[in-house]
Amino acid sequence: MSRQLSGFRAWMWQRVSAIYLALYIAWVLLRLMVAPPVDHQALGNWLGGLGMWLATAAFMLLLLLHAWVGVRDVVLDYVKPAALRLAVLAAVLAFLLACGLWALVILVTVS
Repeated sequence: MSRQLSGFRAWMWQRVSAIYLALYIAWVLLRLMVAPPVDHQALGNWLGGLGMWLATAAFMLLLLLHAWVGVRDVVLDYVKPAALRLAVLAAVLAFLLACGLWALVILVTVS
């Protein structure tokens, strides 16, 4: 069996990540509406807590995975020349890795 993220496995990761992303966004919005932080320090304390930090780290990781699977599928479907397909996928991967590193820096700074 292939270890690639394709077919049913990619479809399943896309759905699982979408569910987590929706639940996380709903939780954050609900939390901010019910008990909004009074100042920047309170927001930093809330986001810097271990549970929220882990939930946000998982959110960022799954957001990047969700984006990769979606963009990769579109590129594989619509970009036919192999060299161009490889270049586009490499550019997308580099961009997503840069975004992931940026998110990691932000998460480490908040904690």
